[in-house]
Amino acid sequence: MRKLPTDHYPHRHDGDATAASLHLADVTMFWAAESGGVKRYLRAKHDFLRSTHWRHTLVVPGTADDASNEVAVVPGVPLPLSHGYRIPLRTGPAIRALCALSPDLIEAGDPYRLSWAAVHAGARLQVPVAAFYHSDLPAFFRRLGGPPAELAAAAYARKLYPHFDTVFVPSRYIAQKVADLGVQRIELQPLGVDTRLFHPARRSLRWREQLDLPRDARVLLYVGRYAPEKNLHVLCDAVDKLDDGSVLVTIGSGPTPPRGKNVRALAYEGDAQHLAAAMASADAFVHAGDQETFGLVALEAMASGVPVVTCAAGGLSELVDEHVGYAVPRCVADDFAQALQALRQRDPVTLAHAARRHAMQYDWRAVLPQLLHRYLALLGRQTGTAAETTLPPARERVRASRGR
Repeated sequence: MRKLPTDHYPHRHDGDATAASLHLADVTMFWAAESGGVKRYLRAKHDFLRSTHWRHTLVVPGTADDASNEVAVVPGVPLPLSHGYRIPLRTGPAIRALCALSPDLIEAGDPYRLSWAAVHAGARLQVPVAAFYHSDLPAFFRRLGGPPAELAAAAYARKLYPHFDTVFVPSRYIAQKVADLGVQRIELQPLGVDTRLFHPARRSLRWREQLDLPRDARVLLYVGRYAPEKNLHVLCDAVDKLDDGSVLVTIGSGPTPPRGKNVRALAYEGDAQHLAAAMASADAFVHAGDQETFGLVALEAMASGVPVVTCAAGGLSELVDEHVGYAVPRCVADDFAQALQALRQRDPVTLAHAARRHAMQYDWRAVLPQLLHRYLALLGRQTGTAAETTLPPARERVRASRGR
């Protein structure tokens, strides 16, 4: 790997900034015992970076018990109904933690106070700062408070994201959303899947038997948050319309667990091996969320050889096609029921092979080297070895904003 000039880093004195000695700090509030896709991304990235001899540190809200050599914690108050998330009330502790770590590169994984801490720490350290746009902020607030809340969230995002040297987005859908906010530095960086963990060979008859279902039951699986934006009522209504022995099995946690005569709502599964067995043991995977920025859990189902039926909305519309299942045009029960009926008429072996083959393109072993290349390019941009862009570096924008 190429050697980076050390004179760019006034806070360093070791004289060696080879890629093998670089240090990335990830900062996010999306880290808890029952976290979802962001945590899986960070864990996969951590393992990959360790194999390439990078140093990787997480800065997350938590308690002293959560701290380790690889996790620095900052104060945060528990977020109600979030099953473990904490939100910092001040940026100062995170800024100090990041400055003490003195990383070469910072990535912010949420749009709240920790993002501002990343921006200001990067300015002090004179290192590049990236953001990963994991959640569609305006859409989330629209569901909470209607159009006024959506407009306020969009205005906030327009203020925040131009401060970053680049904004990673997991799908073209989100790339357009971020571009509409006026952000100019956007890089498409899909997420990935552990295809060794999520594998058809993990299919388990015992898992199905433990559900105490008829042997010929058709298991439709949902994995994810029990939250309004997941539209779980659509799935419950769809399975009732089928009247063919189908059962909706859900795994997750949240404020709005699904209910119904053909529904089995299970608790969050923190054991990755058990989750992979459940995924491979389903007959189909279903997801009615219309705000997914990527759709990681659907990809995990495909890696398990399971066909999927989702809404043709958000990032899911880019992952799901007729070869691996169906992306229904309307997020309504009738459309889901029709798609699930049609799926039953198709050859399951052909579907399983197609789903697995599609997911293999997103194996973390293929995706994360792309991300590493982007990191090195970002470091090169900061040292002047990459082409100039239309926006100044983040630290200059921070200084300019302070002067207004």
